[in-house]
Amino acid sequence: MTDLKQIVAIDIHTHATVSTRNAPDEVAIAFDAAMQAYFKEKMPRPTISETADYYRQRNMMAVIFTVDTERGNGQVRITNEEVAEEAAQHQDVLIPFASIDPLRGKMGAREARRLIKDYNVRGFKFHPSAQEFYPNDRACYDLYEAIAEAGLPAIFHSGQTGVGAKMRGGGGIRLKYSDPMFLDDVAVDFPDMPIVIAHPSFPWQENALAVATHKPQVYIDLSGWSPKYFPPILVQYANTILKDKMLFGSDYPVLTVDHWMAEFDKLPIRPEVKPLILRDNAIRLLGLDKDPVFGRYVRLAPPANGGCC
Repeated sequence: MTDLKQIVAIDIHTHATVSTRNAPDEVAIAFDAAMQAYFKEKMPRPTISETADYYRQRNMMAVIFTVDTERGNGQVRITNEEVAEEAAQHQDVLIPFASIDPLRGKMGAREARRLIKDYNVRGFKFHPSAQEFYPNDRACYDLYEAIAEAGLPAIFHSGQTGVGAKMRGGGGIRLKYSDPMFLDDVAVDFPDMPIVIAHPSFPWQENALAVATHKPQVYIDLSGWSPKYFPPILVQYANTILKDKMLFGSDYPVLTVDHWMAEFDKLPIRPEVKPLILRDNAIRLLGLDKDPVFGRYVRLAPPANGGCC
């Protein structure tokens, strides 16, 4: 059992990048090399078990997922089943999410229900630019319905975070799909499905803030960028009106937690807001305070109403 009171932070956004069951994928290796060049720092390639050890050493928990881009760019994915089975061996620190191409329609919805029932996945991850879909495309709605009926959250990549950057043709990544304003329709049509807008949403940061401010079930995670580059308006909203809806995320292993935390500590975030961003908001979003395994250890106050930026 995990004592949530002892957890320092919950990273809402980490990637499973290395499979112990399949050979390395050449497309994934090429994209990772481009990311290393873009961020100008070596990118580790840990197994899921090694990722668990990394977070355990830091007294943190982490949401972990693969991304199904097989149709979009031909990358052979680490299977959702592998992620969930490996995470189950490290459930003191890892929380498994799944990724399904939303244009698989009813078959994608069937897979989602199976993963929820048989593998206890706790949410879903989408990457509109890499998966080549508009989030508000009605063809995606069968899958969203399966997620919403389970009351699970969905994380959507937004903006430009370096994926495919400086590769020939941007690695085939089309930025247009990742404007967070497309998620406004999804939030209207699925009001009971928590939505996380991932990353500072360059160049659409104000769109993300508008949707998160307007729609009660929409959150923002702060992954994929070093905090020293956060736009001032994002820091302003994190400190005030959206303090209960901002989530710590690193994008590990693209950015290391140590790097992210060191830069986050330099931001002018109010002391009473930091634990909300680093831990408490994720506990509420993921329902850990109500989970029979975790809930007995922590009871959180309800989010504050209102606020002014």
